[in-house]
Amino acid sequence: MTTTTSHIPEHVPESEGPDAAVAAARPARLIHTESTTEIPVHLLFREEPSAPPAEVKLRPAVVAHRPTPEKAEKPEKPEKDDRDTQDIGVRARASAPRVDPDVEERPARVLPGIAGVLAGLCGAAGCAVTAWWAGVLPPFAAQAFGPSAGAGGLGPAQWAAFAGAGALGLFGFGGLARGRTGRAWVLELFGRYRGTVRGTGLLWVNPLLLRRRVDVRLRHWRGEPLPAADRGGVALRVSVLVVWRVRDTARATLGIEDHEGYLRACVEAALLRVPVAAPGAGRGAVQATQDALTRLAAADVGPVGLEVCAVRPLRVEYAPEVAAAMHRRRLAALDARHRASAIGAVVDSVEDTVTRLTMRGLLDLDDDERQVLVKDLTVAFCAGRGETGA
Repeated sequence: MTTTTSHIPEHVPESEGPDAAVAAARPARLIHTESTTEIPVHLLFREEPSAPPAEVKLRPAVVAHRPTPEKAEKPEKPEKDDRDTQDIGVRARASAPRVDPDVEERPARVLPGIAGVLAGLCGAAGCAVTAWWAGVLPPFAAQAFGPSAGAGGLGPAQWAAFAGAGALGLFGFGGLARGRTGRAWVLELFGRYRGTVRGTGLLWVNPLLLRRRVDVRLRHWRGEPLPAADRGGVALRVSVLVVWRVRDTARATLGIEDHEGYLRACVEAALLRVPVAAPGAGRGAVQATQDALTRLAAADVGPVGLEVCAVRPLRVEYAPEVAAAMHRRRLAALDARHRASAIGAVVDSVEDTVTRLTMRGLLDLDDDERQVLVKDLTVAFCAGRGETGA
């Protein structure tokens, strides 16, 4: 049986016969754009292939196929938040510098110091034995070691023995190094990074490697006053305390020319991008400024192997060009606050006086007389506070 596709009209006209009655009983479709496909009933329950069924006329089932809905409209982007310190870490990671991915700290191959000491002693002993063999020992040494095995002088064999023993001694003693807590060595061989030594005590390092000492302790520095601005754009001068350390010695030494200078530049750039709490701001605003500066500086210097623990503003003051104007503004605000508190105190005193006189029955005043009394008491109290300097 073949499958056909048909469209059901919205309105089925009346017709005679059983087929017309069945068609008229079908409900009108709700979706005007839907399409229908006729599937034979025996195919809906068919599990395995079988012989072709007998020709039986069955009413085909109707399965509706709804068209693919259009893509939902993208939600509108939320309005941009004006808070300056929001998403600072995300923006900082997006603009963070990139360094060579192959430059990454890894431990170098070193030996205990006793190995170098033994190699050096063996080399020195070999040189002494070779000199005794060649008969070139000093007189005092010859008496200690006894007569030499030969007096032919330094021949090719003796020179080869001297070279081998001397090289062994120099190689053993020349590779001795003392590892200290909080210090590390970055090793290079012909310009190629060979690893980092963070061990302590007596160690033996290949003397052919170039060593660069790096301080990995927790360090801090207090910078000079740097330019900044508050939320209102008023110019400020800020002195900060930066606590930092070297986390990846390879990147800090080989990935950048001067990591300390780069750190100072990143802190100065962070001060220009983060609004600093103005002088006299609360502890919450100061803490928010510190957190934002720390996140931004840490994101900038992280790829070069540095770790910033804290960037704390120590001293915040207005820039010289706006210091006088801001001082007058603060004085005016303090004076307005003082006046508001003084007026509030006078009003409270007048209200308390009038209430007490009325409750005790000492005065029986109407509204006009009450207003006159309140006015006189207010003038008297204000004059009294002015004379006492309150």
